[in-house]
Amino acid sequence: MTVVITGACGHVGANLVRTLIDKGRPTRCLVHVNTRALEGLNTEIARGDMCDVDSLCRAFEGADVVYHLAACISLSMGDWHRLEKINVLGTRNVVEACRRTGVRRLVHFSSIHALTQEPMSVPVDESRPLVESREYPPYDRSKAAAELEVRRGIEQGLDAIIINPTAITGPYDYQPSYFGEALLSLARRSLPALVTGGFDWVDVRDVVAGALRAGETAPTGAKYLLSGHWVSMVDIAAMVAEITGVPAKRLVVPLWLARVGAPFIQAASRLNGKRPLYTGVSLRALKSNRNISHERASRELGYQPRPFRETVTDTLRWFEENGYLTLPVNRKTGEPA
Repeated sequence: MTVVITGACGHVGANLVRTLIDKGRPTRCLVHVNTRALEGLNTEIARGDMCDVDSLCRAFEGADVVYHLAACISLSMGDWHRLEKINVLGTRNVVEACRRTGVRRLVHFSSIHALTQEPMSVPVDESRPLVESREYPPYDRSKAAAELEVRRGIEQGLDAIIINPTAITGPYDYQPSYFGEALLSLARRSLPALVTGGFDWVDVRDVVAGALRAGETAPTGAKYLLSGHWVSMVDIAAMVAEITGVPAKRLVVPLWLARVGAPFIQAASRLNGKRPLYTGVSLRALKSNRNISHERASRELGYQPRPFRETVTDTLRWFEENGYLTLPVNRKTGEPA
């Protein structure tokens, strides 16, 4: 039966729909405006709006499973109303549309940011409480609130499960994502400086594999953290330099100093028409809990994230093959460095 994907034109969606098509599953992709990531694919397109529950009902009609990926991502402390509209109320509409149309199962994609990070000395797992305080960034709070909408749906009889990936990277990153932009900036040597700190990064293909397995086998109400590997920004820069042959920036700024300069970086980025990568929110994330446990997913789903270097190599190769990046050519081999 048909699988519906909301947010199919995003990074995870572009990978998920290709995997489902390869498996021979009929797919229907809910799109709002942009369809670039779906061009040339054998999939049904359904126009819809997360704020219009009737359009969601039309898109979900006859669906067996809905993978809910659509979300608004923000690195700002001032985007609550926009995030609430798409991430919270939009998820409420998805739950309602699933119930109205008799969808068998909803797989909801949340985020590691929905969970509290403290205490830092204890690994984060599925038992961590959701964030609530306004001290947390609006994106974090919106993803936590969206999980509560799914839980309410479960209480009303909906068969749903929740997936919490860490920071996703990998190929088919058409927009590109914030981290995709960071990799491109490192490969072009256009990032002003490196900062201390790091995050848990996970390959989008591993997230898709884990989510599909969970969608097939997990009990109603199950929740899985799909994490990868904690790697510092300095080590990522060194890795990119090794893969591309483009020397890494030598200037490394401590997080406290980067936070002081963040407002100026944001202002400069806006003047240049670019999304700022270093904001108070993103810098705060780079000092979050280093130990994100995927033990439950490994035990119950056979989940095993691949080496991070493989992810970075494949992502840079995809960017190059799709015209986002030109890498220097190795003079001896004629191949990219």
